[in-house]
Amino acid sequence: MSMTHTDLTQGPIFKQLVKLSLPIMATSFMQMAYNLTDMVWIGRVGSGAVAAVGTAGFFVWFGNALHFSTKIGAEVNVSQSLGRRDMDAAAGYGRSSFRLAVFLAAVYGLFLVAGAKALMGFFDLGVDNGFDVTAASIQYLRIIGAGSVFMFVNPTLTGIYNGLGNSRLPFLFNAVGLVINMIMDPVLIFGFGPFPALGVRGAAIATILSQLTVFFLFIHSFHRNRIIALKELFKKARSRRMANVLKIGMPPALQNMLFAFFAMIIAKILSGWGPIPIAVQKVGSQIEALSWLTAGGIATSLGAFVGQNYGAKDLYRIKQGYKTAMGIMGVLGLAATGLLVFAGEPIFRVFINEPHVIPEGVLYLKILGYSQLFMAIEITTAGAFNGMGKTLPPALTSIIFTGLRIPAALLLTSTSLGVAGVWWSVSGSSIVKGTLLVFLFIPYISHFRFRKGRAKAPPLS
Repeated sequence: MSMTHTDLTQGPIFKQLVKLSLPIMATSFMQMAYNLTDMVWIGRVGSGAVAAVGTAGFFVWFGNALHFSTKIGAEVNVSQSLGRRDMDAAAGYGRSSFRLAVFLAAVYGLFLVAGAKALMGFFDLGVDNGFDVTAASIQYLRIIGAGSVFMFVNPTLTGIYNGLGNSRLPFLFNAVGLVINMIMDPVLIFGFGPFPALGVRGAAIATILSQLTVFFLFIHSFHRNRIIALKELFKKARSRRMANVLKIGMPPALQNMLFAFFAMIIAKILSGWGPIPIAVQKVGSQIEALSWLTAGGIATSLGAFVGQNYGAKDLYRIKQGYKTAMGIMGVLGLAATGLLVFAGEPIFRVFINEPHVIPEGVLYLKILGYSQLFMAIEITTAGAFNGMGKTLPPALTSIIFTGLRIPAALLLTSTSLGVAGVWWSVSGSSIVKGTLLVFLFIPYISHFRFRKGRAKAPPLS
């Protein structure tokens, strides 16, 4: 393996972290733009179409959550191997992560195609103003399943580059995919020239085409830059490395899968109130992604930074890097709170302009706005845990308190709050998780003897 990577164990900590963070944050905004582009055009079809894509989107979310195992496993193992100056191990972990990601995507894609009718029938979406919401959601899900390898493997390929400390290329590749998605969405949804109007199906096809392009850009880049030769991507991987990828990656993967599952249960609760709350949640969550995708970008860069320095046994830099990342997210989290609380109406109108839906959307953004800072703190702290290979504490914290949203939602919706009780259950749990995880992280690292220069790191668990 011959590679050029960024050494995050040397140089000014703030500069290193910010330089790595900016492209990852931009990549996160690219992902948000993917989703927002779909919602802008689908919203023009109507709230029923938004509900169809939004409900099917839970299973897309679930698939991405499943692939957190290979993404996080790649980031942590590649970065720690580089910190130890073990280039062969870095290449081996990249290859193992890729093979696992392809296998998981293929299996999950078959599951979506074969089970789309049963999966979407669970929500009983029915018909909205003559639009068959259930049928549209089934069509959307089957198309996504057919292109699952391209849809779900790209995050793992991004994780390999992030572990190398190279976040610029994933940003560029995803930017190309975004442009393709932005062009093809209106063309395929509404029809243009030789292309028929496909509605919801068009949105799914546009997404797959864009992700297909990104996938081949990654593969070409790996081969051209001699990071992993094309023939080596399918070379037999060591079982020990594959097991270590899963060992580190499965807790956050399980966390994200259960997060998606809990969200589906919440959607089922919302479905009892009609299609409007589902549409509000789908659009509102995409707007809210302004903060949680930004936090995810910071957390990913912090994870790569921590990973390399953990491998190099430089624990002082880990502590300083965490402080720097928390400072950045403190400012951004407060800004997100202000935006959602005080500017919710003009933002929501961009996506749905139906008068009877707007007040519900504004209320959603206001309630969720109160928790943005705490959500950012939670995600950033989880990134520090992940970089050290200690993925279990943040995963357990998230699973427990996200799961508690369900009984809280059932309780609060039975009061005068009505459907707003669901929004409060989500916002309140985020506040608790963000606060608790910081208190877990501080004593967790307090037994290390931090000092300038290198310190002995404990063995990986």
